[in-house]
Amino acid sequence: MYIKVSRNDFSLLNSPVTSEIGLRCSRSDSSDFRTPKKRSVIKYPLGFAAAVGLVEIVCILLGWLYMFRVHKTSFDFDSQGYSAIPLGFKKFSFAELKKATNNFTIKLRKGAFGSVYKGVLADEKVVAVKRLEGVSQSEEQFWAEVSMIGRVHHMNLVRMYGFCAEGHHRLLVYEFVENGSLDKHLFTGSEPLGWKERFAVAVGTAKGLAYLHEECLEWILHCDVKPQNILLDGKFSPKLSDFGLVKLVDRESAFSFSKVRGTRGYVAPEWVINLPITAKADVYSFGIVLFEIVIGRDTSDQSRNLVQWVSKKMEEGKLLEDVVDAKLNGIVDMEELETVVRTALFCVDQDPSSRPSMSQIVEMLSG
Repeated sequence: MYIKVSRNDFSLLNSPVTSEIGLRCSRSDSSDFRTPKKRSVIKYPLGFAAAVGLVEIVCILLGWLYMFRVHKTSFDFDSQGYSAIPLGFKKFSFAELKKATNNFTIKLRKGAFGSVYKGVLADEKVVAVKRLEGVSQSEEQFWAEVSMIGRVHHMNLVRMYGFCAEGHHRLLVYEFVENGSLDKHLFTGSEPLGWKERFAVAVGTAKGLAYLHEECLEWILHCDVKPQNILLDGKFSPKLSDFGLVKLVDRESAFSFSKVRGTRGYVAPEWVINLPITAKADVYSFGIVLFEIVIGRDTSDQSRNLVQWVSKKMEEGKLLEDVVDAKLNGIVDMEELETVVRTALFCVDQDPSSRPSMSQIVEMLSG
């Protein structure tokens, strides 16, 4: 079969324009043919890298989930108060703590924020379980506040082991401090403390408060410094309890609370006249505690006249005869005694700005 082509048509096929079009088409076809091969070569390494990245992300998430779910931890802190590794801070169930305290049978003491009971955990660790009263935060809010207290670690502060936030139950689990509170050793005839132990209690308590006021990541006011909240361990070293339960505030601010906090006789005068509350309110309360360490009796109902009386006796040189606790039988280091009394007088100044800071008090007592 033959097709008839004119010479004009034949010349058109052989023209330069036609040749250029054909060349372009052949190049285009060749480029389109090679592109899938290049894409397939790049596709596999990218896919592998994406898969490895996804696996790493999943592993990290599983690791965090394991630490927080299995160990139920918060944070462990070094001597400076900064986080080291998640360890030891546990969330307890109410059933666990009810069993540990034998249905809250042995009450150790009652404070402004609730009662404290002795308990024994499943691992046979003896603890003190504080059952809080008047706390209505959600579990998330409660956890946020308690985790801050759990970060605080100092040798003169009671250590917290964990908490319970279940339904309406709000409980804190602390270390058990063997020798109870300071008031039992000062105000009763049983197991009176010698002067050496009393002076060590004064210095140690000052160090604990200085840590709360000036060394923590957050400024913590105690607002209820009194002998009942100063616990003594097996060596009669002091450990301040119930810190951080009132309010956590910004280090730079001072403000008024909605109501007076603390215990009558230890409350600074600025509470009553509604002045801004700062760390100097704790300093005033600590000053009253220093007087009681020297005198050996509860002076909370005599605090108004206490300062004038002690000042007069100091001027007369009759501290040892008329002021010092008779249970000490005159066995007192006079230089330390005068240091404690002078420091106490500075602490209870009516003007908050004239009171020393707790770090200055530590220097005064130690120096």
